[in-house]
Amino acid sequence: MNRRDIINDPEHGNKAEAYEAFDDIPTNPNLSRTIGDVINSRYGRRDMLKGMLGVSATTALFGTSAMIAPRQATAAGHAKGRYNFDELTWGNDEKHHIAEGYNADILLRWGDPITADAPEFDVMNQTAAAQLKQFGYNNDYVGFTALNDEGTRGLLCVNHEYTNEEVMFPGLGRQDRDGFKGMTKELVDIEMAAHGGSVVEIAQGDDGKWALVRDSQYNRRITPLNTEMTIDGPAAGHDRMKTNADPEGMTVIGTVNNCAGGMTPWGTYLMAEENFHGYFWTDVVDGEDKPDISAQPEAANMKRYGVPGRWYAWGQHHDRWNIDKEPNEPNRWGWIVEVDPRNPDAAPIKHTALGRFRHEGAETTVSSSGKLVIYSGDDNRFDYQYKYVSGGTVTDENSVFGSPLMSDGTLYVARFAADGTVEWMPLVHGQGPLTAENGFNSQADVMIDTRIAADLLGATPMDRPEDAQPGPNGTAYIMLTNNTRRQPDQVNAANPRPESSFGHIIEIKEDGEDHASTKGTWSILVKCGDPTIEEVGAQWNPETSENGWFGSPDNCAIDADGRLWISTDQGSSWGKTGKSDGLYALETEGDLRGHSKLFFRCPVGGELCGPYFHDSGETLFLAVQHPGTDGTKDFKGFERNSTFEDPATRWPDFDPAMPPRPSVVVVTKQGGGKIAI
Repeated sequence: MNRRDIINDPEHGNKAEAYEAFDDIPTNPNLSRTIGDVINSRYGRRDMLKGMLGVSATTALFGTSAMIAPRQATAAGHAKGRYNFDELTWGNDEKHHIAEGYNADILLRWGDPITADAPEFDVMNQTAAAQLKQFGYNNDYVGFTALNDEGTRGLLCVNHEYTNEEVMFPGLGRQDRDGFKGMTKELVDIEMAAHGGSVVEIAQGDDGKWALVRDSQYNRRITPLNTEMTIDGPAAGHDRMKTNADPEGMTVIGTVNNCAGGMTPWGTYLMAEENFHGYFWTDVVDGEDKPDISAQPEAANMKRYGVPGRWYAWGQHHDRWNIDKEPNEPNRWGWIVEVDPRNPDAAPIKHTALGRFRHEGAETTVSSSGKLVIYSGDDNRFDYQYKYVSGGTVTDENSVFGSPLMSDGTLYVARFAADGTVEWMPLVHGQGPLTAENGFNSQADVMIDTRIAADLLGATPMDRPEDAQPGPNGTAYIMLTNNTRRQPDQVNAANPRPESSFGHIIEIKEDGEDHASTKGTWSILVKCGDPTIEEVGAQWNPETSENGWFGSPDNCAIDADGRLWISTDQGSSWGKTGKSDGLYALETEGDLRGHSKLFFRCPVGGELCGPYFHDSGETLFLAVQHPGTDGTKDFKGFERNSTFEDPATRWPDFDPAMPPRPSVVVVTKQGGGKIAI
């Protein structure tokens, strides 16, 4: 299915779904050995397909939760574990819902003024100048760094991943289906101003409620329209990073498609650049409306990264987004960006030592050996899981914005072995196949072409690795959202379902309980989906209720008590579960390992992002993205394609003159106290 077919397919009723479907096409040519093939080499495909794995083999590979066959879910409330709350009932309607005894208050909405001189939001008269002083669109990652010892004042750092013009502007509808005929430069600039990130000061009042401090000196927007950034690391100044506007290859304007992210141990904000390929344009296409990049000097690189995607019309109005005019520009995107939230005058930094790919996130930890470690997945079917380990150890002196720890280190890619171990392989120029004979003349080439380098190392192609969260004692949890491109002849234990819409979660235990280790073991924590439908092949703890199972794990967080929380992004798959996206508490230890409970659920069409716990454990920040857009049915089951004039919900304002607005939600316990304790 080509780009035109996907965009016009009625199954993909909104832009978010169409792009997810387009991104469903793998760009990895190295698919001869998947993670499932590793398991098959150990146990054999025929036994796996017949479900004949013995208990000992299952436990070795998947942990105790995998010994539980799919079965009828039990009633809610039977299980007692580490999460103390009454489970929410599943559903799908216009509003958001939270477990009993908790408040879920709207903190910030798209368009809210965030600076003292910002105009009030006027949805019918939007301008780029106004949007640059207002909260951006489609909030995704949320981070927090305290400004006082009590943690009652702090800076909230929020990514704005992308825009949905069909519900953002009146009278437009889906522009990618109409050749972007309605997208003027004025509208494009508003879109660009709505991307990127926001840094805002918030404060907690005596009543426990959080609110924006609008006149704070820290409040600002970071956008692909006007925010100048510097480049550091091995690719800085390289010829492949140079453009007409930047002949030195050292500066770039903005960041884009910022999905998840992270906070460093010293309180700076990391923004992951994910689907950057979708923003680039070309006027050179073939008869099937596919970009023809054969004459491009970076053709091999562009093919492996899916450039240009032509999801937006930016390249029709800004030369830097048109590869016909700036063929090197895509090489300046797909990095991790560091922002100093405490210094609005500091230019953000793109750290090229962390590799170039479709970064879902950048979750950090300090290893038991004192190294800075950053886990990051490449969010595409059949792509890879990475982690970065600093060369030096974390000290007071180097715990600063622009730390050398972010530029002097090693990027590793994961390979899952037949004996149930994982090996982290270094992406270092001159080692193994990463030499001039294979097109790598320096470490800069290795980082610019990270995917190609990982292909040559024989990394394990994964089922769309998204968020990766380091946990206590050298553990890490990898969210594998789905892989609808897996064919029946690829079915195996670790990827057991062809055309899987539901995904699974892998737990890694690093050797020596040290996140910097280059070896470890792995197991599957849960296989997602409805356990009552045998052909789905889901595996949960049997105490999991009909409310507790979920599909498509996306983001995750570990709270102050070491407990794992999962947020979901079903996209067009929500119709296969009937459930809205939400936040789930997932047990990882003991007899209840693999047991999940629903804590929060989104309004119809919304994806849940974040989540982020305050250090106190008494506040939880969530981000509801693209409400009213996912799915071609509304919550009543009627077919609909949401538009500005007729959305599936008008959450959170429910004002007939206002479309749905992506928003950050803050969760607190009624009467105070730690969440789920």
